[in-house]
Amino acid sequence: MKLTLGMIGGGPDSFIGAVHRKAASLDGRFDLVCGAFSSNPEKSNATGAELGLDPSRVYGSYVDMLNTETGLDAVAIVTPNHLHAHPAIMALERGIHVIIDKPLAFSLQEAYEIRDAVRRSGLVLAITHTYAGYPMVKEARFRVSRGDIGTIRKVFVEYPQGWLTGFLEDAGNKQASWRTDPSKSGAGGSVGDIGTHAAHLAEFVTGSHITHINAMLNTVVPGRKLDDDASALLKFSNGATGVLVATQVAAGEENNLKLRVYGEKGGFEWSHTDPNTLLYKPLDAPVQILRTGTGYVSDAAKNGTRLPAGHPEGYIEAFANIYVEFGRAIDGHISDVPLDAPFAPDFPTVDDGVRGMAFIDAMIRSSTSEQKWTEVTL
Repeated sequence: MKLTLGMIGGGPDSFIGAVHRKAASLDGRFDLVCGAFSSNPEKSNATGAELGLDPSRVYGSYVDMLNTETGLDAVAIVTPNHLHAHPAIMALERGIHVIIDKPLAFSLQEAYEIRDAVRRSGLVLAITHTYAGYPMVKEARFRVSRGDIGTIRKVFVEYPQGWLTGFLEDAGNKQASWRTDPSKSGAGGSVGDIGTHAAHLAEFVTGSHITHINAMLNTVVPGRKLDDDASALLKFSNGATGVLVATQVAAGEENNLKLRVYGEKGGFEWSHTDPNTLLYKPLDAPVQILRTGTGYVSDAAKNGTRLPAGHPEGYIEAFANIYVEFGRAIDGHISDVPLDAPFAPDFPTVDDGVRGMAFIDAMIRSSTSEQKWTEVTL
């Protein structure tokens, strides 16, 4: 039976709202039945009509929606960051599971409040760190945990984009306007928007947490209110060190997220430009090219693949994998499962969201500190 889904945000000109709707519907697990797509009732109604929803279940306020709807299984929150915490907590208090776009909240304090609400409710909260949904990212995580490259020593993760090279927030670009506005985005610009993705990917694959950061944040474009360029040296809980780069002013780059992980016996490399490939680089042996949809990959990778080898799957499918696992967790109220559990729900949780907010906080504190090395405090 399908799970019923409501949506908060995702109105006209929303990039991520449309992505959530496609991902939720891809595998037939969710049925979008209601929404408060905009605080402007006309815009919300227009989106509801476009989606073919019952007009009586389209709202101009998420408060009205959550107070009116009964029997709703889950809600997707796809608003700017400053409108994450209150609707998430309100939904959880009404017995509704939550899936929320990253970063988890506007501030670290709000992230704590959401985590407390999840623990009080006993419900499921998933956060859409999309790249954890890719089959070959899951494969890398599995092989690292199995010990294929031994103890992790070095991690390089980079996320270059070029779309904010110009001052788009002054040109009516809605996506640029809220992402560079500290009253809507929070204290982090590029570090919150894409830096959290890079940090989560590094932690997800290595199974280790970033414990200390030595960061430099820049605002390259004149007049911009938040950072658009960030880099950091990293220390991990297992003793590894690393480098993280997250920039939105790398002119000519699109969405070139890349991870390289090296252990004592070899390394793995994954790139978003070729997401169906994982490079395995064993010590003193030729590089191996591992591919999605093949018979030699792990159950974790197979479970996130819909097509045979050679049939490319991408961003929507990875996003949908998080929705599938979120749905399975709702079915069983499972929120924390062993890494090696066969076909276990596998998605970023509220704890990952809190770690993301702690990462932003530590990056900002480090960049303004004379001491530089800064502990990631939870």
